[in-house]
Amino acid sequence: MNETKSKISSVKELLSKRESWKRNGERVVFTNGCFDILHIGHVDYLEKSRAQGDRLIVALNSDESVTRLKGPQRPINDEQVRGRLMAALQFVDAVVFFSEDTPKEIIEVLKPDVLIKGDDYLAENIVGADFVMQNGGRVETIPLVKGFSTTNIVEKIKNLK
Repeated sequence: MNETKSKISSVKELLSKRESWKRNGERVVFTNGCFDILHIGHVDYLEKSRAQGDRLIVALNSDESVTRLKGPQRPINDEQVRGRLMAALQFVDAVVFFSEDTPKEIIEVLKPDVLIKGDDYLAENIVGADFVMQNGGRVETIPLVKGFSTTNIVEKIKNLK
């Protein structure tokens, strides 16, 4: 199995990795999203997220979850493509999929030390924030790169007539 595919785990497999990292004294950072078309805003966000700890877990919305959240035309890239692209980033240590609308259950299983979202979220509105803080962790928001979003990229492509 190549390194990229080995980073993609089930929740159960990831829990085992998480426990190993914890035994080694490593701080685990968690973030989530659709990451439908990987762009510089995502790369910047994920790189800054990883800087908040020793290991970075990225939970990706499943295809069905993306469709519910973004509409019937999404995702552009299916979850296997999105997972491989995410796992290819050197600063991402693990990728896990979730089919619910939020990663609340995965957060409660994995108990990350740091929970990250973009600064378009208020800390008090971040799913799992209360749980992470009650368990001694912290919640951070990362400034987003202005002008970059999958939605903007899709609209730009649509206008290339």
